[in-house]
Amino acid sequence: GRYMALTVTDTGRGLAADVAARVFEPFVTTKAHGMGMGLSVCRRIIESHEGTIRVGGTAGEGAEFTFELPLAARASAPLP
Repeated sequence: GRYMALTVTDTGRGLAADVAARVFEPFVTTKAHGMGMGLSVCRRIIESHEGTIRVGGTAGEGAEFTFELPLAARASAPLP
C-alpha cells in the first residue's frame, strides 16, 4: 500500500541513546516537570491507524521524529 510520511526535526540537544530507546514508553521524559505521556499517546494513536512512528537524530544536534500512515483509497476514485 501507499503511505504518507511526515518528519519533524529540531536543532535542540537531541536525545541520548538510552532515552531514544525508551522515548515512546509511558512516563519517560527529559523535562523537569513533564509527564512523559505525549509520545506514548502519539504512538498509540498512530498505530491504531496502522501507522508507525520512529525517532532519530544525533545527540547534541537535534531530534527527528517520523511517522507514516497508510493512504486510504477513495471509493469513488481509486489511487493512480
